[in-house]
Amino acid sequence: MFKNHPKGLLAAALSNMGERFGYYIMNAVLVLFLCSKFGLTDEKATTIYSFFYAGIYILSLVGGIIADRTQNYKGTIMTGLVIMASGYIVLSVPLMAAPGESTGILVLTCVALFLIAFGNGLFKGNLQAIVGQMYDNFEAEAAKKGEEALRIAKSRRDSGFQIFYMFINVGGLIAPFVAPLLRSWWLGVNGFEYNAALPAFCHQFLAEGPAMAAEAMSKMQELIAVVAISPETQALAASDLAAFSNSYLEVFNTGIHYSFIASVAAMLISLTIFLATKKGFPTPAKKAAVDSVSYTAEEKAAMAKEIKQRLYALFAVLGIAIFFWFSFHQNGTSLSLFARDFVDSSAIAPEIWQAVNPFFVIVLTPIIMWFFGNLTKKGREISTPRKIAIGMGIATLGYVFLMLFSMMKGYPSAETFRLLPEAEVTAQKAGWWVLIVLYFFLTVAELFISPLGLSFVSKVAPKSMLGLCQGLWLGATAVGNGLLWIGPLMYNAWPIQYAWLVFAAVCFVSMVVMLGMVKWLERVAK
Repeated sequence: MFKNHPKGLLAAALSNMGERFGYYIMNAVLVLFLCSKFGLTDEKATTIYSFFYAGIYILSLVGGIIADRTQNYKGTIMTGLVIMASGYIVLSVPLMAAPGESTGILVLTCVALFLIAFGNGLFKGNLQAIVGQMYDNFEAEAAKKGEEALRIAKSRRDSGFQIFYMFINVGGLIAPFVAPLLRSWWLGVNGFEYNAALPAFCHQFLAEGPAMAAEAMSKMQELIAVVAISPETQALAASDLAAFSNSYLEVFNTGIHYSFIASVAAMLISLTIFLATKKGFPTPAKKAAVDSVSYTAEEKAAMAKEIKQRLYALFAVLGIAIFFWFSFHQNGTSLSLFARDFVDSSAIAPEIWQAVNPFFVIVLTPIIMWFFGNLTKKGREISTPRKIAIGMGIATLGYVFLMLFSMMKGYPSAETFRLLPEAEVTAQKAGWWVLIVLYFFLTVAELFISPLGLSFVSKVAPKSMLGLCQGLWLGATAVGNGLLWIGPLMYNAWPIQYAWLVFAAVCFVSMVVMLGMVKWLERVAK
């Protein structure tokens, strides 16, 4: 697979695996953790999630500027890994507070999230810039052998970023299993069983006490009968419901805190790999400095128009990327809530469904590479902009499928569904196959957009702005992530098929706009 690709590609991907491991733990648990630990509503938890994930990507723009100005890409990357690890260390400590007195711990949690986001900003875009530089050097060497060798080398950039993307998702495949396993183990040790819905009712009882609505109290008692599996916890539930609620919440959340220890270990592994292999990585700043000396004043003036066109093309694709990530990253917000509320989690915890996406990335990448490779050999190569447009169409199909399924089941809003009697909720819940089909569509769309978007950025970015332009790509992702809170608002307020309809419409319109720009983008990226 790595044959005829630049040396160092595998090492760069392995260096990024730790970041992906931490990312997918956060993606799987953050919203549900904020709800279970602090009693936040879905809307408030997903707002924090949106700002956190927007911060990860907008700070990549800051990280790119720092690396470009200091000309120290590798040092910036290493600093980012250390700062990310410090954020995960803070999250791994299971601090608890009395009901109504958790504001300080929530603030500390947000500080830890900022450290993770800032560290990621220093790390992510700059490592991608180094991979882009690998292919610049690879193509420069091929150009010495002739036009045909250069054409073949250029055709490998897309597949190279797909390989890079596939390998970094190995960490993402493992990560979503960590938190549920540790949480279930810790619950079992303390005489409890896992239930996704109970923490919300525990927080409601602690806030309202005996004044809690009869409907909610009845639902809570149904759930307690299932989760209290030892004589001690059963006796506690019968004698003191407030003490039971506090105990369940503390045990439930402590298990999640422990999962962040695995993230710290993953960051240290990534740092070790990067330190061991960094000498083999190119330095974008050094190449840019050489190139700038080689141009005369007249040549620089002649290039100005082309550079401007490249930047226009870059911003056009960034606009499409915003709407893709707004829809795709619902996997951590409204789709995680859908897995919690509407999908049978008796055998599989909601967080584990986040492993389906990286699993499909790993399995489908070689197939998609083979497909595109065959088209290239036959002289029917599909351009990167056209692939991105196709990806938006595939994402549309995923949300259309979920919309039609929700219509057929007659699902109400999530808020209404959660208060139905437990027997009715259980009968109406979807099977696991629904999420498998949905994530299949969304992952194929991701493989047409995310790694190829990185490839497109590396093609059109001016040599002196590699880190900045990769940061701009991640900045567009940040804007999309900043809108994620809209999904849970619709999910809780409307019959949920209307929420999926909105995402399908956003993806479809983006596809149409992208197709309208394809020919222009193809000319600019040549």
